[in-house]
Amino acid sequence: MQYTKLGNSELKVSRICMGCMGFGDAKNGQHSWTLDEKHSREIIKHGLELGVNFFDTAIGYQSGTSEQYLGRALRDFAKREDVVVATKFLPRTQEEIAAGITGQQHIEQMVNTSLKNLGLDYIDLYIYHMWDYETPLYDIMEGLDRVVKAGKVRYIGISNCFAYQLAKANALAEKEGFHKFVSIQGHYNLIFREEEREMAKLCYEDNIAMTPYSALAGGRLSKHPGETSKRLEEDSYAKFKYDATAEQDAAIISRVAELAEKRNVSMTEISLAWLLTKVTSPVVGATKLHHIEGAAKAAELILTPEECAYLEEPYIPHKLVGVMAQNTPAAAKEQHVWSTGSQKIEQA
Repeated sequence: MQYTKLGNSELKVSRICMGCMGFGDAKNGQHSWTLDEKHSREIIKHGLELGVNFFDTAIGYQSGTSEQYLGRALRDFAKREDVVVATKFLPRTQEEIAAGITGQQHIEQMVNTSLKNLGLDYIDLYIYHMWDYETPLYDIMEGLDRVVKAGKVRYIGISNCFAYQLAKANALAEKEGFHKFVSIQGHYNLIFREEEREMAKLCYEDNIAMTPYSALAGGRLSKHPGETSKRLEEDSYAKFKYDATAEQDAAIISRVAELAEKRNVSMTEISLAWLLTKVTSPVVGATKLHHIEGAAKAAELILTPEECAYLEEPYIPHKLVGVMAQNTPAAAKEQHVWSTGSQKIEQA
């Protein structure tokens, strides 16, 4: 396993981040393919054995049970100082807004709940899950700064935002003396490369770590054309993100399969090896042991510039989909999809 610094932080992270959205009590989530605690622990333990030290979860994943499974496994299988734990917090609910709960109060409640779920004294990377148009940015940044100063969080990151929003937030933080975002978790993979327009350039100039989710496009970049799985069949959100462009994406997926055969490696290794030339540490979901094994191998695979160009050449610009398509003031007001548990949450 390779390791690197996470942006402008002092966190040393593995080049592969284990995504824990697939862990948790299915009764408290949207997906039947989530793993129970026994099988979640097996994958977390194996990831640690392979050198993975970076784990990403969220309070919204299976109503906090993903955090609980991860926290218990890490306490049993690893030393606290050897792992980097990231979790994400949700925007205020409409009920909280109506009750007059401020952004800062909300963040305090969220971080305390996540710490309890995880069974930890602090969170290494606390991530703003989605831009909240109904809460002043100053309130968010000061609230995050307070939990860092209180020792509950070491560094802060952001997910699902536009480049201008990240630049605006960090400019405000610099002006006010608040802690800045050190990472961005956006939607980025070989068949969805829209982050290259502006976000990648901003991150390169400001040394902000990119830790994208959907690194394998919900499994599409790890399977040959026609090959399927339970998740591919049942993950309605991934279908929403990718089905409309399946025909144009097929050309790229075919090249991944071709190159994997030529190099005698898996499609997972090829897809992630390409992404690792672009980002700090992709978030890779794992619901089977071979998923994390393939991801770990990808960290050792070096693609040539010619191979990267071959994979990139068929790409056609895509429209924004999923969370980012909803990330506008009008959409946010019309469809407030985030909650702490009772309402459904669009996973990202």
